[in-house]
Amino acid sequence: MAVLVTGGAGYIGSHMVLALTDAGEETVVLDNLSTGFAWAVSPQAKLVRGDIGDEELVMTLVKTHKIDAIVHFAGSIVVPESVSDPLGYYLNNTVKSRALMHAAVKAHVKNFIFSSTAAVYGNPKNLPVFETDEPAPISPYGTSKLMTEMMLRDSHIAYGLNYIALRYFNVAGADPKGRTGQSTPRATHLIKVACQTALGQRPGMDVFGTDYDTPDGTCIRDYIHVSDLIAAHMDALSHLRRGGDSGIFNCGYGKGYSVLDVIGAVERANGAPVKHTLGPRRAGDPAGIVAGAEKVRKILGWQPQYNDLDLIVKSALSWERHLERRNAN
Repeated sequence: MAVLVTGGAGYIGSHMVLALTDAGEETVVLDNLSTGFAWAVSPQAKLVRGDIGDEELVMTLVKTHKIDAIVHFAGSIVVPESVSDPLGYYLNNTVKSRALMHAAVKAHVKNFIFSSTAAVYGNPKNLPVFETDEPAPISPYGTSKLMTEMMLRDSHIAYGLNYIALRYFNVAGADPKGRTGQSTPRATHLIKVACQTALGQRPGMDVFGTDYDTPDGTCIRDYIHVSDLIAAHMDALSHLRRGGDSGIFNCGYGKGYSVLDVIGAVERANGAPVKHTLGPRRAGDPAGIVAGAEKVRKILGWQPQYNDLDLIVKSALSWERHLERRNAN
């Protein structure tokens, strides 16, 4: 058996590849390297440069490597960009996911794990938000992911494709061993932006919206360490392989932090102020979103190890310093 990881040269995908190879799994990475980095892929994995929409390529990889599971990370993830380019997001996140799914069904792949998002919930009325709450995305990004979840549900019913969709909350931090992290130079992830600003790599950062109905007026998010998120994927893979039921699971800690809370954590970690400018709201941003995450613990047996904002920030800051040294050489 082998595992195919789409988008395995990216931030979260590269962590998954490390976890799989650390566990002795034969791992094949399919990535077009449009945003990923070949150097971020574990040397124990096989990297194939290609597109997830190429059904013949996917079927060849499945046959050649006897792949029994696909872990699907590849896609576009910037919410404001999805608002300005919705058709691009529906192509990359929905149409190509359909092609990948079709190839999986034709090649008789048994198990499919999908990288979904809390953006499917939109601007929830109540927090925390649970898997049983009605999805109501407010951005094309969230809608594109929800549509893929629906295709997976229907493919499970029609073709027997077993799946788990993991709805990520805000992923941050880096591999505790320092092997990979968020490496996109102009990534929009708040913790990365704040760390880059702290290190002088950006002249400053913007805080989008200070008039939300939250304690300090800024957006609240549930931040999850990338290594804990990957542990949930490994639990999901084990669950499906032993015949567990398909389903959808939130991945978060159940506690929210505001934008200003994050900036404060970065300031503590770096020992200096982070220059920031207060500005207007950004399109597609909900005021707050926090996970109801009991289901993933109960059914998948997930046990997070890094549930601490300061720890998450310290690992992210350490990775930014590593990148600074790497890029200087």
